Amino acid sequence: MANTRKPIASLRWWIGGLLFASTVINYIDRQTLSLLAPYLKLDYHWTNSDYANIAIAFRVAYSIGQAACGRLMDRVGTRRGLTLTVIWYSMVSMLTSLASGFYSFATFRFLLGAGESANWPAAAKAVSEWFPKRERALATALFDSGSSIGAAVAPFIVLWIYFRWGWRPAFMIPGVLGFFWLIVWRWLYYLPEEHGRISQAELAMIVADKEESTAPQQGKPRLRWSDLLKLPQTWGVIIAKTSTDPIFFFITEWFPIYLVAKGIELRTGLFAVWIPFIAADLGSFFAGGASGYLIKRGWSLGAARKALIVFGGIGMTMLIPTIFTTNLYLIALLFAIATFTYAGFTTMANVLPSDLYYSESVASVSGLSGAGAGVGTIVAFKLIGYFSDTRQATGTHSFDPILIIAGLVPFVGMILVLLLVRNTEATNEGLVRRI
Repeated sequence: MANTRKPIASLRWWIGGLLFASTVINYIDRQTLSLLAPYLKLDYHWTNSDYANIAIAFRVAYSIGQAACGRLMDRVGTRRGLTLTVIWYSMVSMLTSLASGFYSFATFRFLLGAGESANWPAAAKAVSEWFPKRERALATALFDSGSSIGAAVAPFIVLWIYFRWGWRPAFMIPGVLGFFWLIVWRWLYYLPEEHGRISQAELAMIVADKEESTAPQQGKPRLRWSDLLKLPQTWGVIIAKTSTDPIFFFITEWFPIYLVAKGIELRTGLFAVWIPFIAADLGSFFAGGASGYLIKRGWSLGAARKALIVFGGIGMTMLIPTIFTTNLYLIALLFAIATFTYAGFTTMANVLPSDLYYSESVASVSGLSGAGAGVGTIVAFKLIGYFSDTRQATGTHSFDPILIIAGLVPFVGMILVLLLVRNTEATNEGLVRRI
C-alpha cells in the first residue's frame, strides 16, 4: 500500500497521464520497423509481401495477446499486469537490434506483439477503476491519443538515430524508455481505495460512482468468455475495433511505403508522415470532450457515444479521394481528416467496455475487441502486401483498391455498431450496464 503523505490534487488525471505516456512509448517501439522498412527492404531484398508477413507476425501475437492479456489484467490487476508486460516488450524492442534477416525480424516482432498487446486492455481497466462515467470518454481519449503522439514523434526519433548510427541503435535506444516509465508507474499506481496520496473528496466521488454502477451486479458470478460472446453488445464492441483499427494500423505501418509508391521521397515528405497522427491526436480529445459535453446537455450515454461513431464512420470515407491525386499536401489533408474522425470512432470503441460492463469484465471485453481487430489487421496486411506487389506496374495507383476498401469498411462497421450496442434483455438482467 502507498504511504499517507500529502494528497496529490486530481490524482486520477495524473494516472491518466501515466497511461498516455505508456501508449506513447508503446507506439514509438512498434513504429520503428515501419519507419525503417523502406531502407530495410533494400538492405534485405524484401518484397511488400515479405514485409507484410513480418508485420503479420506482430499482429498474430498481438491478436492472441489482447484476449489473453485482457483476462490476465482482470485476474492479477492492472498494476502488476502492466508492469510485467512493459518489461517484456521493452526488452524485446532492444533485442530486435540483433536481428539478421527475415526470420529473426519476424520472431522479434511476434514477441513484441505479445508484450504490447496488454496496453489497451490494461488502460481500459485503469480508466474504469479511476474515472466516473462522465469522464471516461475524455480519459480514454487521453491515453488513446498516445498512439497518435507516439506515431507522430517516432519518425523524428527513429530516423534521426538511423541517419546517424544505423538501424540497430534505432531499435535499441527507444526500447530503454519503457524502463524509465516503470519507475513512475510502480510508485504512482494503486487502486483508489488503496492509494495513500488521494484526497478524500476525489476518493468519495470515485467510490460513489462505482457503487452506483456495480450495485446491480452484486452477488452475480464473473462472466466467462462464452457468456460475454453471447451478448450483442460484446459483438458491437468487437466490430467497432475490427472495422477501424486495421485502417489505422495500415497508416501507421504502411504509410512510408505508400508515400514512396506515390512517387514521394520519404526525407522530403517527412511532415506528411506525422500530420495524420497529429490529426488523430486532436480527434481523440475532440471526441472525448464532445461526448462528455453531450452527456452534460442531457443526451443519454449511448446517444453521446454513437454520435461520435457516426462522425468517424462517415469521416473515414475521405481516404477514397486519395486515389485521384499524387499531391503530397492534398494526400496529407485527406489522411488527416480520416484520422481525425477515426479517433472519434476508436475513442468510443475503447470506452464502450467500461460503459457497458462491470469492472471484472472490462479488460476481458477490451481484449476480445483487440483480438478481433488483430485478426482483421492480419487479413488486411496479407491483402495489402499481395495487391501492392501485383499492382506495381500501375505505379502511383498500386494502392488504390486498398484505399477504397479502407474508406468503406468503417462505414459498414458504424452501421453494425449502431444496431448491436443498445439496451437489451441482458441489460434488464444486470449482465451489462444500461447505455
